[in-house]
Amino acid sequence: MKVLYSFIAVLALVGLALVGSQMDGTQYLLGVALPYLAFGIFIGGFVYRVLQWSKSPVPFRIPTTCGQGKSLPWIKRDPLDCPVNKWEVAARMFLEIFLFRSLFRNTKAEVNDGPQLAYGSSKYLWLFGILFHYSFLVVVIRHLRLFTEPIPLFVKLVEFGDGILQLGAPTLYQTDLILVGAATFLLLRRVIMPQIRYISLPADYFPLLLIIGIAISGILMRWVFRVDIVAVKQLTDGIASFSPVLPQGISPIFFVHVLLVCTLMIYFPFSKLMHMGGVFLSPTRNMANNNRAVRHINPWNDPNIKPHAYAAYEDEFREFMVDAGIPVEKELPAAEKEE
Repeated sequence: MKVLYSFIAVLALVGLALVGSQMDGTQYLLGVALPYLAFGIFIGGFVYRVLQWSKSPVPFRIPTTCGQGKSLPWIKRDPLDCPVNKWEVAARMFLEIFLFRSLFRNTKAEVNDGPQLAYGSSKYLWLFGILFHYSFLVVVIRHLRLFTEPIPLFVKLVEFGDGILQLGAPTLYQTDLILVGAATFLLLRRVIMPQIRYISLPADYFPLLLIIGIAISGILMRWVFRVDIVAVKQLTDGIASFSPVLPQGISPIFFVHVLLVCTLMIYFPFSKLMHMGGVFLSPTRNMANNNRAVRHINPWNDPNIKPHAYAAYEDEFREFMVDAGIPVEKELPAAEKEE
C-alpha cells in the first residue's frame, strides 16, 4: 500500500499536468511561475536545512570507525576508517562522497545448513547506487544547455561523451537508460526484499517513482512525442534571463516533465534526499578519531558549571557509596569506618 499511494500521487501529478496543458492560463503557471517558485523553495530550503544542521550541537566525538585506530607505534592502523587528522578526514570524506566507500563495503548475511550464519560481500547496491547518482548528475549537466547561451564547453563535452554511441536519431544518451534502470532496481529492491519493505515508508518510494517519471517523460519527449526544441529553448532562455516568454504549440508532455521536475525540487529540501548536503555535516564522518590524544571539551557547556570528575564525586559521596555496597576506588579512613 505504501508504494501504491506514492504511485497514485505521481499519476495524479501527470494527470494534473496533462489537464493544465490544455489551458492557456495554466500553461503559463506550469511553464513559468512554477519553475520560479520551485527553484526558490529548493535554494531556500536547502540553505535553511544546512544552516540548521550547522547550528546543531555535537558535544562528543562520534566518528564511525571500523578499523584499527592510532595506538602503539608498532600496531598498524587504518588511516581512512580511523582518521586522526584533518587530511585523513578529508580523504575519507572524498572517498565517501565521490565513490560511496561505505556502501562499497556492504555485506549480506545468510543462514546456511547447520544452522550457520555466513557473511558475504554484496556490491550490487553500491553499483546501482553509484550508477543512479552519476547518471542523474550527467543528466542535470546536459540540461544546462537549455539555460545558457553560449553553451559552456564542459556541457558540450559531457553531452558528447554521454551520446558517443550515436544509436539512432535523435541521439540516444546512455545515462537516460541507466538512470531509469538504476532507479527501477532501487525501487524493486524495496518492494521485493521483505526486510527492506518492512522499514520502507511512502517517503522512500515517492522520490524514486518521481525520478522514474521524470526520466521516462524526458525520453518520451525525445523519441515519441516530439517537442519543438526551439520553442523550449526560447522558454528556458527567458526564464534564465528573467524575461519569460511562453511560446505557443509546446507539447503537453513537456508540461508533465516540468511539473514532475518542479515537484522534485520542492520536495527535495524536506526529504531524505537532503543527504546530498547533510553528508558534509555528518559528525560520524567529518570528525577525527583522536579522543585518546586530545581532550575535547563540549563548547556548549555552561561556563558557570564546573566539571565534576569521578574522583571528586567519590570523595563527596564515598560514605554513602560504601553504605550502599557500591565499590569505591579509595577506602574510607579508619576513623570513619569505626563510626
